[in-house]
Amino acid sequence: MSSTTTAARPMSLSIASTQRNRKLSRLSLQRADRYISRNSVIVPRLVIGALVLTGVLFPSLYHHSISSLYSHLYKSRFYNLSTFETIETFLVYAILEPLYTVKFTRNPGLRLDVRGSNPNGLRDISENPKWPRMRRPSRRLREMATFAAPLLLMDLAMIKKFAGVPLTDIRRSGGYTAVPSHSERISASFLAPTIHNLSLSSPLQLVRALPVEPPSSRRIMLELIVSFFIYDMLFFFIHLAFHRLSLLRQFHQPHHKHAEINPQVTNQLSVVERMSLILLANFSLNIIGSHVLTRTMFVPIFVYLLIEIHCGLDLEWGYDKILPNGWGAGSRKHAVHHREGEGSYEPYFCWWDRGLSLLESPAEAMWS
Repeated sequence: MSSTTTAARPMSLSIASTQRNRKLSRLSLQRADRYISRNSVIVPRLVIGALVLTGVLFPSLYHHSISSLYSHLYKSRFYNLSTFETIETFLVYAILEPLYTVKFTRNPGLRLDVRGSNPNGLRDISENPKWPRMRRPSRRLREMATFAAPLLLMDLAMIKKFAGVPLTDIRRSGGYTAVPSHSERISASFLAPTIHNLSLSSPLQLVRALPVEPPSSRRIMLELIVSFFIYDMLFFFIHLAFHRLSLLRQFHQPHHKHAEINPQVTNQLSVVERMSLILLANFSLNIIGSHVLTRTMFVPIFVYLLIEIHCGLDLEWGYDKILPNGWGAGSRKHAVHHREGEGSYEPYFCWWDRGLSLLESPAEAMWS
């Protein structure tokens, strides 16, 4: 017995030592990953930071480029179409989402829901995880039509009202006479929606009236920052309502019907939820009187961020890693939200969720 026990002790010590070494190696790998991640985002941080700061502090540097760009757009028939922003949104999504989908399928080691099943956050690459159900572009025509139809309907029925555009130009674009009669008075405010003046000569809202003057880089940068801040706040409360109000929950359920979060989940929305996203984005831009060129630049950033938080990948250059630590939510937190069905209601930033945690669980929030 004693010899067996003596022989078993070195074996158990060896196993414990091996397990300890594995744990230490995992911890060192995690620390190395965090170190690499912090250093790998230095370049994008510097580039974006320099662009924002120079754009705000030295607008004259960009004046010629912006003026030339806007002059070209202003004369473009395509840019003057009432449906331009819907087409732009559709094209940006059609380009970005497949790129993220390809990255998702080719990088199983980055998949968050697979890694999330392991308490150490690490996965054996040899596990060969199953793929979530994903559809080819040719089988998503119905989804595309559902995405575009309500937006195009609004584009063709409602008059576009942008900051810096004279009311007479807005009226002409909407099929009204430049000088209003008593029965044809309309407001220049976006808060007072106006239907296009339907007639045989002008059956649809086909064009939009644009401001003549281009914006400064300072105006563009500040409007982008403020509009995203407003959108993030509004969406947080709407998203919270979608989860906690039984009347709205049914409209949000399609967005959570998936085995594993992936880029295609981005557009897996009910019509009600999709329209709420678009209307909130429009409100966030309109309430601050943003220039139409700011809106044009808002769209690709908006779509890129929506796809990235749903990509299901722990990306090296995720926007949450580029932003100062603790500012951005990113794909990792949104993957947890989809996995657990609660928490991390913010689309882009973290502060509203922190405030909610402080209200609901003050002790937990202080230690997190």
